[in-house]
Amino acid sequence: MAKILVAEDERDIRDLIAFTLRFAGHEVVTVENGAEVVEQAPLVMPDLIMMDVRMPRMTGYEACTALKQDPRVANIPVVFLSAKGQEAEIQTGLELGAAEYLLKPFMPNELTERVDQLLARKSG
Repeated sequence: MAKILVAEDERDIRDLIAFTLRFAGHEVVTVENGAEVVEQAPLVMPDLIMMDVRMPRMTGYEACTALKQDPRVANIPVVFLSAKGQEAEIQTGLELGAAEYLLKPFMPNELTERVDQLLARKSG
């Protein structure tokens, strides 16, 4: 079981991700925007951070940059969620230090598989 911090501004998607990950046995903490993920990450100390790219107050990219500059949480893998499939956006996310990029919509089993792979990579 892992602790996963999820930042997603659309409630339905946030609830679906949280439900899916909890059903797979993970502990999930949810926030609504990039600023909250930067505030909560050092308090929650998650094993993985999943966040939408486009959010109010602070984008996923800005939040990722801030997280990578904080030595307490810099090593936590970040996964971007985005409905935008442009290669340039994916490249930007990976250049900022993201471990993975998941395109919405995704199937619940695809989400849990990718999360499990990332967590195995982190612990291995």
